[in-house]
Amino acid sequence: MKESKKILPFSEVTRFHGHVCPGTAIGYRAGEIAINELSSSRAVDEEFLAIVENDSCSVDAIQVLTGCTFGKGNLIFKDYGKNVYTFINRTSGDVLRLSLSKSVDEIDPEFSNLRKKAFSQKSSAQDKVNFEKRKDELSQKILDMDAAELFKIENIDLEIPEAARIFASVKCSKCGEFVAEHRARVENGQFSCIPCFSEYSRN
Repeated sequence: MKESKKILPFSEVTRFHGHVCPGTAIGYRAGEIAINELSSSRAVDEEFLAIVENDSCSVDAIQVLTGCTFGKGNLIFKDYGKNVYTFINRTSGDVLRLSLSKSVDEIDPEFSNLRKKAFSQKSSAQDKVNFEKRKDELSQKILDMDAAELFKIENIDLEIPEAARIFASVKCSKCGEFVAEHRARVENGQFSCIPCFSEYSRN
């Protein structure tokens, strides 16, 4: 049995994110499971890597819990809109993939209706109170759920992404702003940033 690692409390996620919600609870559980299963601790550098497939509240929780961030290059975002989280321990080479098994509506079928009611133009103060109470209860339920019930958990083979590299900057010939050279485009023999680049099309 794996030794449980010291995990930051959920209150630290709430402090960072600003409020309690099911999304941060999902991200907290994902990070907690990954830290324990991969026998890792909160990332100081890039030895622990997270690949997230959405940009929801859950990612804030994963950043706080694992220490993976865009700035360190160990948080990779894939814009797939899926509740899937992959964690990598570079030292051991182990890879853990978590995919949400139940939607929030499956966990609490009434939550969506309460949310619509609370945010409708005809909502009352009590509607909002009821929604906030239910939101807190649902978040706690997610925090208490069995890991195997909440996620499909798989150890997978995956080519581990290379460590983040630092690239030189070049100046865009159109707007004059600096852009990392690996993200620059070349147009008429000169560097251009992506927003300024004119896509070639004959359509």
